[in-house]
Amino acid sequence: MHHPDPSDPRHDGFVRVRGAREHNLKGVDVDVPRDVLAVFTGVSGSGKSSLAFGTVYAEAQRRYFESVAPYARRLIHQVGAPKVGEITGLPPAVSLQQSRSAPTSRSSVGTVTTLSNSLRMLFSRAGRYPRGAERLDSDAFSPNTAAGACPECHGLGRVHRTTEELLVPDPSLSIREGAIAAWPGAWQGKNLRDILGALGYDVDRPWRELERADRDWILFTDEQPVVTVHPVRDANRIQRPYQGTYMSANRYVLKTFSDSKSPSLRAKAEKFLHSAPCPVCGGARLRPESLAVTFAGRNVAELARLPLTELAEVLDTPDPSETARVLTGDLRARIGTVTELGLGYLSLDRATPTLSAGELQRLRLATQLRSGLFGVVYVLDEPSAGLHPADTESLLSVLDRLKAAGNSVFVVEHHLDVMRHADWLVDVGPLAGEHGGEVLHSGPVAALKGVEGSATARFLFDDSPVTVRQVRTPRGWFTLGPVTRHNLRDVTVDVPLGAFTAVTGVSGSGKSTLIGEITEDRESVGRLVVVDQKPIGRTPRSNLATYTGLFDVVRKVFAATDEARARGYGVGRFSFNVTGGRCETCQGEGFVSVELLFLPSTYAPCPTCGGARYNAETLEVAYRGLNIAEVLDLTVESAAAFFADDPAATAVERSLRTLLDVGLGYLRLGQPATELSGGEAQRIKLASELQRVRRGHTLYLLDEPTTGLHPADVEVLLRQLNGLVDAGHSVVVVEHDMAVVAGADWVIDMGPGGGDAGGRVVVAGPPAEVAAHPGSRTAPYLRRLLP
Repeated sequence: MHHPDPSDPRHDGFVRVRGAREHNLKGVDVDVPRDVLAVFTGVSGSGKSSLAFGTVYAEAQRRYFESVAPYARRLIHQVGAPKVGEITGLPPAVSLQQSRSAPTSRSSVGTVTTLSNSLRMLFSRAGRYPRGAERLDSDAFSPNTAAGACPECHGLGRVHRTTEELLVPDPSLSIREGAIAAWPGAWQGKNLRDILGALGYDVDRPWRELERADRDWILFTDEQPVVTVHPVRDANRIQRPYQGTYMSANRYVLKTFSDSKSPSLRAKAEKFLHSAPCPVCGGARLRPESLAVTFAGRNVAELARLPLTELAEVLDTPDPSETARVLTGDLRARIGTVTELGLGYLSLDRATPTLSAGELQRLRLATQLRSGLFGVVYVLDEPSAGLHPADTESLLSVLDRLKAAGNSVFVVEHHLDVMRHADWLVDVGPLAGEHGGEVLHSGPVAALKGVEGSATARFLFDDSPVTVRQVRTPRGWFTLGPVTRHNLRDVTVDVPLGAFTAVTGVSGSGKSTLIGEITEDRESVGRLVVVDQKPIGRTPRSNLATYTGLFDVVRKVFAATDEARARGYGVGRFSFNVTGGRCETCQGEGFVSVELLFLPSTYAPCPTCGGARYNAETLEVAYRGLNIAEVLDLTVESAAAFFADDPAATAVERSLRTLLDVGLGYLRLGQPATELSGGEAQRIKLASELQRVRRGHTLYLLDEPTTGLHPADVEVLLRQLNGLVDAGHSVVVVEHDMAVVAGADWVIDMGPGGGDAGGRVVVAGPPAEVAAHPGSRTAPYLRRLLP
């Protein structure tokens, strides 16, 4: 029998990384034991994700591709392997990142967890059918299949209809004057008008004076007659007759809404539609035969609507058949894992786009826990994001179970309780960007205590209570509500103005729903600014510089150089989004997309410009010794020094200053939006707000602004937010970080539980008052921090 050689590094129980240079990593060497819970930490931008995801996971992925097929190998060569000397002792890896991709409207909690498949199987095999009905396949219980979808709404549950009032908002106008608002603009709209004229309709009479039958035909006909149009002669050019096809306004709007690839055209079309529950299935999305089958007295759509905790109770009803017992037992066990992660308030039919990134990642985690894999490395990205401290405890027991099943669990995390629970801690730093990228410590948690320069150590071993500021006296109040939405039933709450308010509660208690209501009822507060974590752009074209308006000023600075003037280059020449200055191979993207069969497409650097995005002539123009691509490659911090004393660039300086103030000095100006985390996107939005000069009162709303932030960065963020309040504005944050809550002026605690067990205001008052409340699940965690 072959025994592994203990001197061989592949068998000594460690993953050993040598010479990692991904992003800002400075040739890092690090050893992390296998079969443990290892936490990677460090300030935002220090390089911990580059080490865990960009290096360890990317290398495991590359090896997997290598083993797949020669076809995939060719693509890896293009995509590029991680910049690392070598990695030994690396098992296969599974990544559970907080996906930034937009899931489709058909994706739901049930499809992500595959619980829907089991529920459909239960209905197919053990459901009660009407007398004489044929047994249906499990496909017939899915709205996403031809066998199951309601024929009227195609399984979407809603139908989009339009009306004359929506299509023609001002009936006093004639067709020539633009009465049919839903029609496209420019030539296409003129074409439709000319076709109507050729068909004999009066396009110059006010719309309301046309016959009802004519109005109905123009707006709603499904006919598409072809006629010869003789255009009115234009003074400048002769226009020949042409064959034009008519399309009614209704048909145009529905076609654009369902088929157009352009988000702006789809949004325009949507304005002319109202959406209503489907009259045939009543929103249940399935065909009548499928809805006629029941289990425990309910159909599949009714069960999919229940919160998972209630669904588990319904499935607990005794059923004589063995098949039903086996299937309900499996379903209940799998629902158990999801509820353990604090997600029992979700229902199977809840659409994925309505979930937060943290909720989605925990759903995937629950699914993995049941998959029975062992011997792999799980790489997780902040699984505690969006979790109340009460739910973090159950998360830790789930991570322990993954480890106990024989796996290694590598977690990128800022939550101090998760760090304390780890077997091994890798601390990256000391600071962000080019001032980071070094491993300060890799070893047991307690050994971090004496490490010089570690921002983490300062927070991890500091047990002194938070220094509580004097609570501000509100300048006034505004009343929110009564709100009845999701799990909130007639909730009314008073929010202080001129103060810092934190809204707390376990996941699903109704915090975001309550805050969402402020955006509906904004009159009472004056100006409202919502700073969320949605991406600042969906393609590599949008970046930090374009979003903040910095890029406009930088382009002007380049266009004003002597060289640019001599060549006749205007501002447009220095944009990578338009023809002229950009590299045409990649059309200014800097990347070419590599399509992978069965795998998400990836980006590889452009072979012509090497990622510079511009053509060679544009790059010959320099400002202070750097070309435009090199300036976009500067970090915010270096750029601030580079532009420091140029009077032409004062606007650039102000923009950069606010980005430094929110702790984003490590980002590059041209950093594509697709590479930014939700927390980074949120702070960029905050910086763009801070650089505007404000007059009058503004209410700032932030949903979990500390997500993705190291405690040291949270301090920086809080200085900014408190600065806004000191300047007379109001700040409301939804927050789980008790250090932030302890420093607030006013706390609104929702709950007590999630879903139907929540949706009420448990207590509202200063932090000390909330900490003393016996019925609050937030209170015990808040008490730990208060003196």
